[in-house]
Amino acid sequence: MKQLLEVLGFVALVQGVLGLVQEVTGRLHGWGLVRRLGFLDGHELYASATLVVLALALFAAAESRGPR
Repeated sequence: MKQLLEVLGFVALVQGVLGLVQEVTGRLHGWGLVRRLGFLDGHELYASATLVVLALALFAAAESRGPR
């Protein structure tokens, strides 16, 4: 379970950072999941920041599981 949380956290972190880079710099078009979801149009920056926060929460949850 710990490894699953870490993998999900990593994916969320990468997607969030890619989305933030896209919004701030205007580069990396076509990369990332946030840009492809139509219902997030106009809210990409908030969605990307939320993914980064979610990643940190997943990493904390994985860490609280302890070593196995």
